[in-house]
Amino acid sequence: MSMAVDFVALHEPLVEWVHEQTAADSAEYVTITAFGEQHGLDEQQTFRLLLTCKDWGLLSDRWATMGDPAANLTPRGMQWVQERQRRRADPRARSVTARRGLLTWLWEQKNDGAGYPVVEGVLQSPHSLHEGGRLTPEEIDRASAYLLAKALITGTKTGQTEGPVRAEITAEGQDCVEHFDGDVSAYERRNSTGNTTFNIGENTGNIAANSRDFTMNATTNKDGIDPAAVVMLARALRQAAPALELPEDDALEFTQLATRLETEAANGSPDPGRLQRWGGSIVGILNSPVVSGALGSVLAAYTGTVLPGLPPA
Repeated sequence: MSMAVDFVALHEPLVEWVHEQTAADSAEYVTITAFGEQHGLDEQQTFRLLLTCKDWGLLSDRWATMGDPAANLTPRGMQWVQERQRRRADPRARSVTARRGLLTWLWEQKNDGAGYPVVEGVLQSPHSLHEGGRLTPEEIDRASAYLLAKALITGTKTGQTEGPVRAEITAEGQDCVEHFDGDVSAYERRNSTGNTTFNIGENTGNIAANSRDFTMNATTNKDGIDPAAVVMLARALRQAAPALELPEDDALEFTQLATRLETEAANGSPDPGRLQRWGGSIVGILNSPVVSGALGSVLAAYTGTVLPGLPPA
């Protein structure tokens, strides 16, 4: 391997590897030289990878000595591994990854000029990885059946499989990948958000966090961005944050973005580019797998109405 080592890509496998090794041997710490050798790293690069994980608070190097890069998990690293293993085992999350991964892979195949590739070919690509683990052929087969039923791919089924053995992405599937990053749910919601209304108290941004029925009274501003509406949006987003039950880091980023929106909109001459950028980040969080339930998609639609021209998310 060249000196251009992707330490970011390798840090997740290393943390899990340390977890497995220490658990298997009931050891307090483990030498990570073998991991480095598996990935073509020399001793210096292995040490640097360890320091990268240490900087992120996932591994401790207190037992490392000259020539012996040894590590153990920090409490935060242990929590990270456990959460990742839980997400890896979550059947709903695996299903979403399989559908998005297969659709994106078929888009790439079509882009490369490959007609009707074998669907299981996705298992040789990074698109079939979920939280560092490989999806199964059965999961890919179910994903292909789902995408076929939604007319996002086309292909012929055999008696042995639920979905097509060979498939090609359709024009609708291409739209889903290019405009919605392969997120089938977001693609399907694209025309339905207009029916969702969202009640927000005048000038306060108050919303009923526990309500199941949301009404949205904001109207699209044809002439650009209305700063007063952005201020109300920001307050509504901040108030809704606890009800979204976001992971701690996402919750912090979400509320900081909302505060930036409000500050920028209230300063007399807001920069539309900044508002669009921060609004896009907010929509990205709202449409991410960490948000479940109707509130997230409604807030995303509301953000898109107040800040017209956001890329679809």
